[in-house]
Amino acid sequence: MLRLPSLGELDRGMSARIYLCISPTDMRKGFDTLAAQVKDFLGQDPLSGHLFLFVGRGKDRLKILYWDTDGFCLWYKRLEEGTFRLPRVGAGDVSVELKASELAMMLEGIDLRSIKRTKRLRLDKLTGPGGVEGALGPKRA
Repeated sequence: MLRLPSLGELDRGMSARIYLCISPTDMRKGFDTLAAQVKDFLGQDPLSGHLFLFVGRGKDRLKILYWDTDGFCLWYKRLEEGTFRLPRVGAGDVSVELKASELAMMLEGIDLRSIKRTKRLRLDKLTGPGGVEGALGPKRA
């Protein structure tokens, strides 16, 4: 039987956490300045191995800073058309944590503010007398 991975499985597959800096960042900044911003502004350890995302004022440029065992890596993407659609954030937030699936959607141009999850039945969350069968009603013959 064919089994496709769920978004949850994709998210759990990534051990690093992903933090998006909310305030616009000067895209001229390099490794050291962004690492200092991670520590001072976001209150995180830049050597943790987590991914730290920075978006330019025009929202058409994105940098990702992370520590790769022996040095910093900086990934940079500039869109030729359009902008990155960032998630909604609360007032006063300096960063937001993203899931790996949300980062992938953002990089693919999906607007994270318009995504809505519909309510679904989750058998693994059901509890009640008789287990799942008891929660769903009598078993049909």
